[in-house]
Amino acid sequence: MFRINQDENTIEKIQPTNFSDLGFSERSHLQEWIAKNPAALGEELLIIQKEFDGFDDTRERLDLLALDKQGDLVIIENKLDDSGRNVTWQALKYASYCATLTKSQIMDIYQSYLDRYGGQNAEHEILKFLQASDLDEVRFNQNQRIIFVANHYRKEVTSTVLWLMTKHEMPIQCFKATPYKVGEQLFLDMEQIIPTKETEEFMIKMAEKNREEQDTLKERDRLLLDFWQAVINRCKQAGIALFANAIFHQDLITLVQASASQG
Repeated sequence: MFRINQDENTIEKIQPTNFSDLGFSERSHLQEWIAKNPAALGEELLIIQKEFDGFDDTRERLDLLALDKQGDLVIIENKLDDSGRNVTWQALKYASYCATLTKSQIMDIYQSYLDRYGGQNAEHEILKFLQASDLDEVRFNQNQRIIFVANHYRKEVTSTVLWLMTKHEMPIQCFKATPYKVGEQLFLDMEQIIPTKETEEFMIKMAEKNREEQDTLKERDRLLLDFWQAVINRCKQAGIALFANAIFHQDLITLVQASASQG
C-alpha cells in the first residue's frame, strides 16, 4: 500500500504492522470488526452467532457462524497474526458439525444471538436478508462453506486448502488481513488470496463443468450396460450360449465401464 504525495507528485510506501504490536486481539477486535461489518469479506453475509459451541458431545467453539445469500452456513475462523498449523482441520470439524443443523436449529441459534445483541425476530431478519416471503421456500444449509482470516498463512495451511478446493471442490476462501499505521491513523486491508478474485469465477465454472462431464459419463456407462444386457437377454431367448458365461458377464461390465470412463 502506498500513500500519494500530491505536493511532490510521488508515492510513499506504507509499512504494514502486526495486530499484536498494535495491542489488538483475535476475539475482542478482529472478530468484532467482521461481525459488525461482514461485507469486509467481499459479499453479503448474515452473522447468526459468535463463539458458537452448540455441538453435541463437544465443547469446541467456532469464531463466527453466518448465512450466505443461498441460505448456506458459512464458518468463519479468525487467527490474527498467524494461521497456526491446525486451522484447516479445526474448520473441517466445525463444517461437519454444522452440516447436521436443521432449519429450526438455525433459527434458534440466530434468535439466541439476537436476544443477546439486538432483540429482533430471527425469522423476520432472515427472510429480509434472503429476500424471501416465507421460510418454506428457502432451502437452508444445503452446503457449508469455510472462510479463513489471518495476517499470515503457513504453507501447510495453504497447501491443504488448495488440495481441498481442487480435488474435493470444498468451498474455502482465505483472506489476508493486514493492519497499517500512519501517524495516529489505523487502516485495515482485507485481501482475498485463495482463490484470488480473478480466478474464483473460473474455478467455479471449471468445477461445474467437471460435474457435468462426470454426470454424462455415468449416463453413458448406464446406457452401454443396458444395451449389452439387452443383447445378452436376447441371446438367451434365442438359445445362443455365447454370452452365458458368468465370468464373461463381469468382464463385459468392466470393459464397458473402462470405455465410458475414457470418454
